[in-house]
Amino acid sequence: MKRTSIWERSIHRIRHAFQWCHAWVGKHELSTLVSVAGIAAGLWFFAELADEVMEQDTESFDTAVLLGLRDRSNPQDPLGSRWFEEIMRDFTALGGIGVLTLVASASIGFLLLQKQTGAALFVACSVSGGVITSMSLKSLFARPRPDLVPHGSIVYSASFPSGHSMMAAATFLTLGGLLARVQPSVRMKAYILMLAMILTFLVGVSRVYLGVHWPTDVLAGWTLGAVWAVFCWLIARWLQRQGKVEAISPDDLA
Repeated sequence: MKRTSIWERSIHRIRHAFQWCHAWVGKHELSTLVSVAGIAAGLWFFAELADEVMEQDTESFDTAVLLGLRDRSNPQDPLGSRWFEEIMRDFTALGGIGVLTLVASASIGFLLLQKQTGAALFVACSVSGGVITSMSLKSLFARPRPDLVPHGSIVYSASFPSGHSMMAAATFLTLGGLLARVQPSVRMKAYILMLAMILTFLVGVSRVYLGVHWPTDVLAGWTLGAVWAVFCWLIARWLQRQGKVEAISPDDLA
């Protein structure tokens, strides 16, 4: 029997891998491929950002942005009047565990009343999984909170990544994505997703404004929250096609 060389075996494996990829792409729609690519890009960006943060290469950027939101003559005082500061505290509360628990519980209750037990369980697992991931990463990186300015909100945990930003993105974008899928109007889909993104943005900006997070903490939180939401969206579609999560409308199986 003729023995194949290492080169020939390598070529065969590459050809086989290419054929497998081609077949996989042919079986999956564009939205799935874009989502997978987005998850990979988000994880890569987070890894690069975390590396820069741990090496303290982002210190000048973080300091400039944080102090840029303060009165130059008195860095202890945030820009804007006292009522604006109170509004920012209201915005930051949207990413707090209390508000997000209420939002998630209301969504789960609605699904249970609709007798969509699988969907309710999926939402519960998605939100709780995001909380566990956020807290685990905080403990892993253990980055100190900013100490340049007084904190405008009480904090208990480490700084990187921003838990408020991550959980706001994970919760609002996950729920927004699921809700947008059942809307027949493209305008309504866009409105729901834009609203979810605006809420996520306001939470993150308020954390930096109140001096409780470095800007890179928030960037990392947004990135991981968005990755988590896209991942949950892909899992939800797969579970619906397996019949383990109820399809709210025929469009969910498209």
